[in-house]
Amino acid sequence: MDDLEGKDNFKRGDLPANMVKFIGEHHLLTLAATDGDDLWCSHAFYVYLEEENAFLITSEERTRHIRLASKDGIVAGAIALETKRVGEIRGIQFRSSLERCDDSIFGAYKLKYLRKYPYAIFKGGDLWLLKLKEAKYTDNRLGFGKKIKWSI
Repeated sequence: MDDLEGKDNFKRGDLPANMVKFIGEHHLLTLAATDGDDLWCSHAFYVYLEEENAFLITSEERTRHIRLASKDGIVAGAIALETKRVGEIRGIQFRSSLERCDDSIFGAYKLKYLRKYPYAIFKGGDLWLLKLKEAKYTDNRLGFGKKIKWSI
């Protein structure tokens, strides 16, 4: 544990509603990947699939972060509210698996991504599914340093 909260704070099953709401209010995540020797971050627009506790992102297979993540299929990430007001700080940190999606233009995941980001049809790149394994939500509006943890 990296904070003072106890393990009993972890919730099993569905992601708590306040985490889902926060994720829905944003569109950009930061992704971190490592192979044990090298480490790299990237940013990506996402679509959140609530029924699967997963994010859809696009990135090319040749990028450094995807190459690193592909070695063990695990990544970490974060979504943050940018604010200078300490009492309003909110954000999610997460760990997830990473898998490449079917690249068919008519695939269900592709259609969901294009519905939210129609201009992505011109960009190209591969579609990736990040299935959440663990998440920690910080919400200072609930009290300074208040954290809610979740895992599968």
